[in-house]
Amino acid sequence: MDGVEIKGPMADRFDEILTPEALSFAAALQREFDPRRRELLDARQARQAELSAGGTLDFLPGTAAIREGEWRVAPPAPGLEDRRVEITGPVDRKMTINALNSGAKVWLADFEDANAPTWENTVLGQLNLRDALDRTIDFESGGKTYALKADAELATVVVRPRGWHLTEKHVTVDGQPFSASLFDFALYFFHCARRQLAKGRGPYFYLPKMESHLEARLWNDVFNRAQALLGLPRGTIRATVLIETYPAAFEMEEILYELREHSAGLNAGRWDYLFSVIKKFRTRGREFLLPERNAVTMTAPFMRAYTELLVRTCHKRGAHAIGGMAAFIPSRRDPEVNRVALEKVRADKTRESGDGFDGSWVAHPDLVPVCREVFDGVLGERPNQLDRLREEVSVSAEDLLSVAKTPGEITEAGLRNNVDVALRYLAAWMGGSGAVGIHNLMEDAATAEISRSQIWQWIHNQIELADTGAVVTKELVERIIEEELAAIAAEPGYDPARYEQATALFKEVALDDDFAEFLTLPAYARMP
Repeated sequence: MDGVEIKGPMADRFDEILTPEALSFAAALQREFDPRRRELLDARQARQAELSAGGTLDFLPGTAAIREGEWRVAPPAPGLEDRRVEITGPVDRKMTINALNSGAKVWLADFEDANAPTWENTVLGQLNLRDALDRTIDFESGGKTYALKADAELATVVVRPRGWHLTEKHVTVDGQPFSASLFDFALYFFHCARRQLAKGRGPYFYLPKMESHLEARLWNDVFNRAQALLGLPRGTIRATVLIETYPAAFEMEEILYELREHSAGLNAGRWDYLFSVIKKFRTRGREFLLPERNAVTMTAPFMRAYTELLVRTCHKRGAHAIGGMAAFIPSRRDPEVNRVALEKVRADKTRESGDGFDGSWVAHPDLVPVCREVFDGVLGERPNQLDRLREEVSVSAEDLLSVAKTPGEITEAGLRNNVDVALRYLAAWMGGSGAVGIHNLMEDAATAEISRSQIWQWIHNQIELADTGAVVTKELVERIIEEELAAIAAEPGYDPARYEQATALFKEVALDDDFAEFLTLPAYARMP
């Protein structure tokens, strides 16, 4: 095709997704919108420079009229009225089947944080979604066959493309790498929009990592152009935005407003939000210093303010508010681990449903029943609680910025856990797995980001560990890396080459003086 070059190898059935028509459609979007994408990424860097120089975040004075105006988003689209349980996971064939069969109302089909973007994963993920909609998908492993339930109601598919900051290097347009966001969106929309409409659903999306309403405006313009190119009415697409960056928390209403005819609500993306808090104020000393990651709960004052504001904002505008992730993976060996973890999951979902959220996320099919039970207890037969306006909620910028009030300590055990989790995750990611069970928790790119960015912040603030009194330095972290690697090496299946690569990457993103904006950027550069 003129100006479009596929640099990745063409495997079996790839030609069913990478058709000339689909690539032409994707290239049209790339040529029109990629310059704006790059301008918005430059704007992110300018804002970061302001924060690093002593600036702060606040609600935007220039958009006060939007926050004070009378407007509402589009009513819930078919298949998105009831979202009390949503399951998330990558778009591999087994997960596609298990997620759709799980009993959850929605499946977040993830090309982003839970997906290592190998060329094979990227293209086969699109093929798996199309096959699932055609009900031709199956999978065999270990003598077991997986298939879609014949008569059951399957979860509504909502696709999460990669964020604006990422590119797809295996396909170029006019010699430039594709925006990964536009590539993922375009292929799914081209192949599956009409398939979804024929089933009484629609092309629905989760939009990650946005930092401003102007980035939401770009997505809205992409939606309008894509619908026009395929002859579909405006508003056919619906999108839920993950409020998972610190700046976006101050622009929730504006983001809903930009997407209002395409909006399906907001989600509290808690793990990336914590990463963003660290990243945005990493140079500001101890004013924005968090305790170790396992000590930060959703009841911390700044997290409480964030979720309360999200529910209030969404319901004010008729939009769904979707809660955060329950990342626990049930153990088949240890009933006591399950009991303690399920109590925490139940408490978390009870808090969310009581606060007015319309649904919440789980990472494993076995958690669907407990989440559904909790939300059933609040919703009953109602599909949501959009009528619960939470008008008593009042959240200030100071409330959102009250990081220093977070209780908890920084210990050697917490430091070791960050090192261990990051090494294990990066080794798996480089091997093509983006959602990894580690110590009974589902880890993805967001949780790995917290682990490495905390270590970077602790080193640059010379943090003293609460339990040993040692100061966190590069030398201390390097020693702990060697000790944790030795423990991992004693486990079955250890791959020295993979961990050598993971260790080099981890040291780059956690120990270098320059802070990598996202660990997936240098990781993707290393990926074939």
